[in-house]
Amino acid sequence: MSILIDRNTRVVTQGITGKTGQFHTTASRAYANGRACYVAGVNPKKAGENFEGIPIFATVKDAKDKTGVNVSVVYVPPPFAAAAIWEAVEAGLDLVVCITEGIQVRDMIQVRDRMRKQRCRTLLLGPNCPGVITPGELKIGIMPGHIHKQGRVGVVSRSGTLTYEAVGQLTELGIGQSTAVGIGGDPVNGLKHLDVLELFNRDPGTDAI
Repeated sequence: MSILIDRNTRVVTQGITGKTGQFHTTASRAYANGRACYVAGVNPKKAGENFEGIPIFATVKDAKDKTGVNVSVVYVPPPFAAAAIWEAVEAGLDLVVCITEGIQVRDMIQVRDRMRKQRCRTLLLGPNCPGVITPGELKIGIMPGHIHKQGRVGVVSRSGTLTYEAVGQLTELGIGQSTAVGIGGDPVNGLKHLDVLELFNRDPGTDAI
C-alpha cells in the first residue's frame, strides 16, 4: 500500500516543454512504472505535438478528458505557476504536485484562499517541494529514485535534502519506505505534516513514520 500515488496513477506534466519539465519527466518515466503512468503534458502553444511520445494538450482539462490523468506535476516558471496549480484544481484532479520554487507568497495566498472557499477536493503538495515517491511503483518529482527501497516506513519532511537523507539512511539499514513525501518549505503551501501523518496512519501498508 501507499499514500497519494501508486502504479495506477496517471500523471500530466504542466510545463513539459521546458528544460526542467523535460529532464525530470524523462527521469521519472525511467523509474519503475513511469512509462505507463506519465501519459500527458500541457502547453497551450504546443497542443497537438508530443514529447518523447507523450501527447501535449492545450489545457489540463483536455488532458484529463483524453487520457484520464488524475495527478499533475508542475514545472511551470514562478510567475505562471500559481495559475497552473489553479488550472489543475479546476480540472478536478486528485493531486497537484508543484515543484516550482520562487512563487510569490501573494500568488499562493490567493490560490489557497480560492481552494478553501470553493472546498476543492484536490490535494496540493508544495510548492517548492521535491515531490512524492512510492518506491518500486512511481516517482513524481526530482528525488533520486535509486536511494529508495520498498517497505513499510513512511517519510515526510519540509526539506528536500533531509527527505533524501532520511530515506538514504533507512535504505542503508535495510529499512524500506511505503511512501516518501516532501511537503516543501514555502510559507504558504498545501499539505502539512499533520495532513500527511493522517494519510500514513490510515494506510495499512505503513507501520511507522
